[in-house]
Amino acid sequence: MIYLDNSATTYPKPQQVINAVTESFSKYGANPGRSGHSFSVKSALKVFEVREKLANMFNAKPENVIFTSGCTEALNLAILGSKIQGGHVIATACDHNSTLRPLYHLKEQGIIELDIVAPKSNDKLRLSDVLPFVKPNTYLICTTHISNVDGMETMINEIGKFCFEHCIMFLVDAAQSAGHKKINIETSHIDFLAIAGHKGLYGPMGVGALILSDKAKLLPIKFGGTGTDSINIIQPSSVPEGFESGTIALPNIIGLGAGIDFVRQNFGKINQKIEDLCTYLNYELNQINGVRVFTHPDNDFGVLSFNVKNLPSTEVSERLDKEFGILTRSGLHCAPLKHLSLGTIEQGTVRASLSAFTKFSHVNSLVKSVKKILRS
Repeated sequence: MIYLDNSATTYPKPQQVINAVTESFSKYGANPGRSGHSFSVKSALKVFEVREKLANMFNAKPENVIFTSGCTEALNLAILGSKIQGGHVIATACDHNSTLRPLYHLKEQGIIELDIVAPKSNDKLRLSDVLPFVKPNTYLICTTHISNVDGMETMINEIGKFCFEHCIMFLVDAAQSAGHKKINIETSHIDFLAIAGHKGLYGPMGVGALILSDKAKLLPIKFGGTGTDSINIIQPSSVPEGFESGTIALPNIIGLGAGIDFVRQNFGKINQKIEDLCTYLNYELNQINGVRVFTHPDNDFGVLSFNVKNLPSTEVSERLDKEFGILTRSGLHCAPLKHLSLGTIEQGTVRASLSAFTKFSHVNSLVKSVKKILRS
């Protein structure tokens, strides 16, 4: 089996992540923050340790790190928890449904106005694409950092600087970039950074985080036990406790901590390898007559989409799996507006996505298999 679906979730996981999750059941079995006994405190301290690791990685404060079930919940929390009646939001055609659906829900409820920005070029999404849509009542700009369809990068530094200068909140979906790109929420002026734990950070599924700037304004969207202020029947809005109601996923959080360690120890090596393999794959597929590659050569972050003639992407992906043992993803990748802009809304695309464990032989096998599909 050759696994090239790492944008959905990285596989395999580093051994240290597997070990950390396994160890969590014996060493940290108590509910963190829900009891005062020593075993619970030990678990709570381990959670704070991972909170600190995320804060250090993205230049945030540990208390501004909110653990979620994944990037989807983090994006929903940022969007629904910061809504302003009568306000205006800008999102992009590159965004995932985890951003688009809560925004369209608010629009249909008559709470916000919404504009969608489509990039003018096929290499980057820039501030110049966004500026024509800004209004006096714009309070939030949302963008994905790296597209999960074709790896297009958004120039978050220039957009963040504009947001900071004009008192607009800035939300960045880093599901595909956390672990691949160095992100500093202070220098990029990011108010809400949504991350997935199980992709470029190599943690287990079921954990993510929303990381806040000091000036981010947010209200809870989930209500329940927080382990603090229990006498109050009104949900507290203190960060992070007020936003982590219920029992948090302790084994997943501990696994994420080990994944962060793996990435920080190998960051340069991992991403140089992914860049080299992605550039090579892009070049080789572009040489095949009948293959159309949608990923710009400059976007070498390990996400590459292509189609084979007019064949449905689902058919190509199924053949790669059944005939050659190569696992890719096909379809719209939960990003329909991106496919509208690419002109692939009917066909979708085949997506190959790479990780630290992808080998040169894996990429070569994909190229050879695509050629065989064309010949047949």
